[in-house]
Amino acid sequence: MPVTLDPDAAFVFKAFQEAGRPAYETLSPAEARDYYLQARLVTNPEPPELKSVAPLAIPSPHGLIPARIYTPKALNQTNGLAPGLVFFHGGGWVIGDLETHDVVCRRLADEGRLMVISVDYRLAPEHKFPAAVDDAIAAATWIAAHARELGIDAARLLVGGDSAGGNLAAVVAIAARDGNGPAIAGQLLIYPATDFAMTHPSHSEPETSILLTHSVIRWFRDHYLNDAADVHDWRASPARAGTLIGLPPAYVLTAGADPLRDEGDEYARRLKQAGVPVTHRTFPGQFHGFFTMGKLLQQANVAAREIGVWLRALHEPGRAD
Repeated sequence: MPVTLDPDAAFVFKAFQEAGRPAYETLSPAEARDYYLQARLVTNPEPPELKSVAPLAIPSPHGLIPARIYTPKALNQTNGLAPGLVFFHGGGWVIGDLETHDVVCRRLADEGRLMVISVDYRLAPEHKFPAAVDDAIAAATWIAAHARELGIDAARLLVGGDSAGGNLAAVVAIAARDGNGPAIAGQLLIYPATDFAMTHPSHSEPETSILLTHSVIRWFRDHYLNDAADVHDWRASPARAGTLIGLPPAYVLTAGADPLRDEGDEYARRLKQAGVPVTHRTFPGQFHGFFTMGKLLQQANVAAREIGVWLRALHEPGRAD
């Protein structure tokens, strides 16, 4: 489908092109991780001031999982307990960490008036599929089991993430529904990767190969998956789960100039068809990754505010102002 970037998105894309930024697939994973972090520092907006930010170490069968817990100043508490969002960062399962998504988590905590726990799951290629999935499920399970001591209401526990993190959030929600994980009250899926087959039209349109290019997606896939058979595993491709019936309410955000656009749109449609309450918000003139660029893209700030409204509505019925 024809895609026209918003003027500010076109300006940012042009600036990245003129800066001569290296393509991730030309770098080693370690180099790509450092470059990704530096790019976030340039594009992140000023973070809101929170009540506290603290490190957390989550036990798992594979060792301690680093995490970080964010508590905003304005917190919706009931009987001393608040809603919680378990957040998984993006980065193609290869790059990204607690630092790259620190500002994102601060904003979600502040806008949503809830506690956010960011999870630093293991990355590929050092730890291939399903290591990230195992860590995500283990983290959500542990947080639910220790919710009260963390100040979280286990009945109001959500999962969320952007891109690869959206993939992990969707997978955790499915696993939890099927008994492998805690009860999940909602899922926040920001331009999620849902099908590794990569056969949707947006994966081949030249207009979508912006920042997250078609070639870098293949680079991420080849680092993360073990072989072609993993494509069909719902833990890698949640769209391939047998059914989406019984999943928690979802907020699905997609962008027009994004290779993942069509699979995200389709996942939102299938959730609705399965009877899941869905808020589907599309930003037709933006590219993949725009949500983290609030310093440069006003639409990122619009998205953050709208997500905050959804989060508050989910755990404060009738008070989503």
